[in-house]
Amino acid sequence: MSIKTFQDLIKEVHEKGICQECGGCTSFCSAAFEKVIGFKKPNSPPEYVNKDACLECGICYYLCPQTHILDDELNKTYKFTDFKSMPLGHFEDIFSCQSTDSDFLKYGTDGGVVNSIINYMIEKKLIDGAIVAKVQGPFSREAMFAGDKMDLIKGSGIKLEISTQLDEIQNFCTYTRSIPQLNHYKFKKLAIVGTPCQIYTIRCMQNLGVTPSEYIEICLGLFCYHNFLFDKSQIKRFEKDFDVKFENITKINIKEDLILKIDPEGRVVHIPFDKIVDYVRPACFSCADFTNIYSDISFGGLGSPDKYTTVIPRTEKGKKLFHKVLGEKIIKNLVLKAPEKENMKELITKFSHSKMEREVSFMKNL
Repeated sequence: MSIKTFQDLIKEVHEKGICQECGGCTSFCSAAFEKVIGFKKPNSPPEYVNKDACLECGICYYLCPQTHILDDELNKTYKFTDFKSMPLGHFEDIFSCQSTDSDFLKYGTDGGVVNSIINYMIEKKLIDGAIVAKVQGPFSREAMFAGDKMDLIKGSGIKLEISTQLDEIQNFCTYTRSIPQLNHYKFKKLAIVGTPCQIYTIRCMQNLGVTPSEYIEICLGLFCYHNFLFDKSQIKRFEKDFDVKFENITKINIKEDLILKIDPEGRVVHIPFDKIVDYVRPACFSCADFTNIYSDISFGGLGSPDKYTTVIPRTEKGKKLFHKVLGEKIIKNLVLKAPEKENMKELITKFSHSKMEREVSFMKNL
């Protein structure tokens, strides 16, 4: 059988419109050899930069979250069989937690738990920093390196001053290309916060032992139902349909629906997911993983009350870290009764099944 190459990714993934733009293929190729592929346009798949330099090794094909070549090996490593039997992936328990740090709690999306854990690891010198998503504006994120508490707070989005940017930016996207940032921070122990497709790609890189995955100390995965992509015409339509102005959106959260906090009036707008399908990144429909099953610890807002984060420790490393920060009172756990915890699991399972069914339907009609 011939080796699959980047040209095969173009045909099987890019031309079908299902490239997640995770950056795994560009990160490996750029790190190991002369730059062959890279991102030339925002919100578009990577392209050949120097096709003649391609070694046709096939590693880019193996790393892609849409080819699923390494599924069986990863599932064995992370004690997972399939979505049908294990819609939430492998885990022993599920928690609802909150940061004990007032700053992280104030500026965090939910309970500020992810930043609290990262900050703890930095202070204890378990990591040198983390690749996180910095809030640029409503529905707009970019990857950044956070090396201390102030970086983490800044990345959370204290200010969302985007009114002057609207004429300059062609579109807004909540999806962040985090993996390519790894190449800028070699020789460090890093944490990375990512979506399911990004964490999957990193696990493939680690499985194959390719650069720059050796710098990743821990993977903190976010629940992800979908990411959003807006061009200028869609922004206008969105503002009209839901009676909001982009420049007045100060906070975005996703639980059972899309939640927008609008200032200066302090209004909170809830928008059902079925009303915003037109704004979802097309590639997100091809992903079946909601709870980030290959991460060390998964985090999300779904299932927890306001100002609390749902936390699912998965790997031995993730469980050890979670109980360490819990024991040192970096975060606190909301004690749930058995029926409450079951309701929590059922809700998350419902969303997991919904995403799985959506992926099957999308790929069948592709």
